[in-house]
Amino acid sequence: MDNTFSSYKIEDRSLIAFIKREIHNLALQLGFSPHRAAETDIIVAELTSNLIKYAGGGELLYRAHLEEGHNEIEIYCLDNGKGIENVNKIMHDGYSSSNTLGQGLGAIKRLSNDFQIYSLRNWGTIQYVKICEKTDFTVSPIAGGLNFSAVRVNYPGERVCGDGYHIKHSKKGFQILVGDGLGHGANAHEAVQQAIKAFKQCGESEPAAILRDIHEKVKKSRGLVATIACVDYQSENWNICGIGNINTRIYSGMENKTYTPYNGIIGHNIPRTLNSAIVPYQKHQVIVMHSDGLRTRWNLNDLTSIIKQNPGIIASSLYKDNIRGTDDATVLVGKII
Repeated sequence: MDNTFSSYKIEDRSLIAFIKREIHNLALQLGFSPHRAAETDIIVAELTSNLIKYAGGGELLYRAHLEEGHNEIEIYCLDNGKGIENVNKIMHDGYSSSNTLGQGLGAIKRLSNDFQIYSLRNWGTIQYVKICEKTDFTVSPIAGGLNFSAVRVNYPGERVCGDGYHIKHSKKGFQILVGDGLGHGANAHEAVQQAIKAFKQCGESEPAAILRDIHEKVKKSRGLVATIACVDYQSENWNICGIGNINTRIYSGMENKTYTPYNGIIGHNIPRTLNSAIVPYQKHQVIVMHSDGLRTRWNLNDLTSIIKQNPGIIASSLYKDNIRGTDDATVLVGKII
């Protein structure tokens, strides 16, 4: 199942019926009952109408996703409006700031399996919704290790994404790959998918060795840039190595460290010498990795309490504020639990 988000800019009500119908049909294709698909309609209607009513428009991202053996729909609703001063207050049915029944956000929370909202005054609002086949399906908490989310969006007009990511877990630790095929479209998509396939099959533990292995296996492709971040539980270290412009930062409290990758193109020309950056692995760290579809001049510390939010809210916040719109875009955020 493709993990790319479809994106719609919503500036007036003309698109709402189309988006509702598209997500409704997606729900039925995933095996949702007609009743559950109708509940999905209510959620989408509330999200999109709120965008127009309170923020003057915004962007809606959605995708189908397979998680732990069940199908689900994930939606992000992003705006640059005036924000919500008291999120807890407006979550209760009956509260309204516009002389309506005031049941919108309460209905979304009640009908969804997971609902998160983050808002700042004069910055805007992000809403995240997860809709599973069953209303009473409980989203499993993360017991330990890495809790991550990623937002991946195609270059406007393209049917496939030239960015990609994959995470491998083992008893010894985990490995994260974020890659960006040169350009965009089918050839870029093919290059990054070949890299992900090689990454899955590679038995190396060091990022530099993994990159060299991928380099040999994608030589017939357009080529790509990529960064690999590995954690070894025993040594309690991150090992990070990258080639090309994947931006990687690790936040430990208020402090953050940016990793600088090597110049080159995987599959074409890579440096003879590749060394990993070593960073201590600690609980409550946040790692952010993104392609050059996002601008790099950002700082999570500029957003009040954003570090406390779940990875999806952090990722979509960075997407909202920094999307270039001139290439595929991927931002992956992981939190150490």
